[in-house]
Amino acid sequence: MTDVPFGVLLSGGLDSSLVASITARYLAGTKAAKQWGAQLHSFCVGLEGSPDLKAAREVADYMGTVHHEFHFTVQDGIDAIEDVIYHIETYDVTTIRASTPMFLMSRKIKSLGVKMVISGEGSDEIFGGYLYFHKAPNKDEFHRETCRKIKAFHQYDCLRANKATSAWGLEARVPFLDKEFINANMSIDPEAKMIKKDEGRIEKWVLRRAFDDKEHPYLPKHILYRQKEQFSDGVGYSWIDGLKAHAARHVTDKMMFNASFIFPHNTPTTKEAYYYRMIFERFFPQNSARLTVPGGASVACSTAKAVEWDAAWKNNLDPSGRAALGVHLSAYDAETPLSNKPSKVIDSIPRMDFPGVAIQS
Repeated sequence: MTDVPFGVLLSGGLDSSLVASITARYLAGTKAAKQWGAQLHSFCVGLEGSPDLKAAREVADYMGTVHHEFHFTVQDGIDAIEDVIYHIETYDVTTIRASTPMFLMSRKIKSLGVKMVISGEGSDEIFGGYLYFHKAPNKDEFHRETCRKIKAFHQYDCLRANKATSAWGLEARVPFLDKEFINANMSIDPEAKMIKKDEGRIEKWVLRRAFDDKEHPYLPKHILYRQKEQFSDGVGYSWIDGLKAHAARHVTDKMMFNASFIFPHNTPTTKEAYYYRMIFERFFPQNSARLTVPGGASVACSTAKAVEWDAAWKNNLDPSGRAALGVHLSAYDAETPLSNKPSKVIDSIPRMDFPGVAIQS
């Protein structure tokens, strides 16, 4: 339902790929197809050689979309951080990490004349798709956590999807968050959503099985069963490493020592969080503003309650999916606390005075 040029955001993960596949399948013969063409446009962003770029390109080729691939560098992202925090109005670490590539991509999408995009937000919260759900002790806890995540949509993923796109006048639509779809899937026995490695059931198993059509496949098999990759990780692992190194150069140990006095509410526990908080406070110094941002410990986008599921997580508190030790295929090593991990990337990247985002279509 649109009277403007539109496309789909395609990261190459399960959710965005399914949304793109369904859209491409049902586009033919619609009013929108007659007005804007029957070939769907897809958009992806990432660092050169990132996991998402490779997977998205493969899905786009499989579906036959007109694919637009946007590249950015770590320095491009760092240069945009202040604008991102101003527009999305949060100091939450994982939201800022993921919003920055989306913010850069939205600018380029709008410059192409596209005014609406369909996106895959919501699936992970409804189906328990984040990697920390592997540690859910039972179906009751699993279901309670999905409820907590859904009720906090407006502070995390929806905040990002809405404001990172709206900053450039781009509209994002999220079919997984259709109310009927949410009600239907939250009524499923949580046991069916549980991750059971011994039975070969990975995260979002019911969703993957529902679209595992052998006669008319929606996606290549390995994409349909690709491990969950958070957006801030999938754009390139060096993105988060680069952000941490940049923050470490701007936030001293003494500043961290006094953090509880400077920021008594939601005190930053890492230099990266402190760096974002300084920028946020400069734009929004009111107490009412800082109270709108949630806090608490998190592992791989979990709520604070879910951190209790695994004792090993207490020393590896980080919203990155790679903090899900023993689950993520490229997880951090457990020996070194995440806040002390050195960057392997940023120091080799020269500073760019005129950042830009290269486009490959």
